[in-house]
Amino acid sequence: MLPDHVRRLTARMISKLRTSWVLIALIVAAPAHADVADMLASIKPGVVGVGTFNPSGSPRANLQGTGFAVLDGTYVVSCAHIFAKPLDSEKKATHAVFVGRDRQMTVRPAKLIATDKARDLALLKIEGDPLPALRLGDSNTAREGWQLYFTGYPIGSVLGLNPSTHRAGLAAIIPIFTPLPSASQLTVRTLKQAKDAHEVFGLDAVAYPGNSGSPVWHPDTGEVLGVVNSVYVKGAKEAALSAPSGISYAIPVKYVHQLLERALLKAP
Repeated sequence: MLPDHVRRLTARMISKLRTSWVLIALIVAAPAHADVADMLASIKPGVVGVGTFNPSGSPRANLQGTGFAVLDGTYVVSCAHIFAKPLDSEKKATHAVFVGRDRQMTVRPAKLIATDKARDLALLKIEGDPLPALRLGDSNTAREGWQLYFTGYPIGSVLGLNPSTHRAGLAAIIPIFTPLPSASQLTVRTLKQAKDAHEVFGLDAVAYPGNSGSPVWHPDTGEVLGVVNSVYVKGAKEAALSAPSGISYAIPVKYVHQLLERALLKAP
């Protein structure tokens, strides 16, 4: 029979070994988290610039926002407000998608095939070879507090066609319409919002006008959960560039799914 001190020492050693194996098992069983840099490498090829191309203008290419490829890679999602102004048909201006990197930019003619102005979404169809499409997720599963990312062109193509990526905390999931204290404050816009209220994502992130249309994606899956469409501006519109508030908004991707369904049902 072993002495008492030997038995106690043996028991402690066995307990430590069990604890070590439990820790190892927990580490192995824990879900693996994708490296953001690796995920970004798969996101960037599907992010494009959107705007207009005027063959007789100066400049000819006018990058006005961001978009991203979906479905079979020949469709691009962006924001409707980017395309609010009518094209100058006399000068043969067209909608366009800009692909490439740095100063090596290729203009791809695009056709605006569907919009959802209430939710500020647009769908373009491009000509030529398909682009790497991003996967659309389920925005109903999004939770406040998640750390997400968005990729786009905050200051257009000033520094070349190089998209920037920003981290964005999902600060709130809120209705677009907030009841007003007085009927005298109602406007045409607020009446439309009240009639067709929908959710938006409030993001704890700095975005700029060129980020409109940027995909908001999850770092673990790469799935797009929203589309950046506006920033909270304090004061004049110029403040969006000179003094950004750090509060931005995005349209949940469930409305993109709805837009795609409507557009494809109408397609010949």
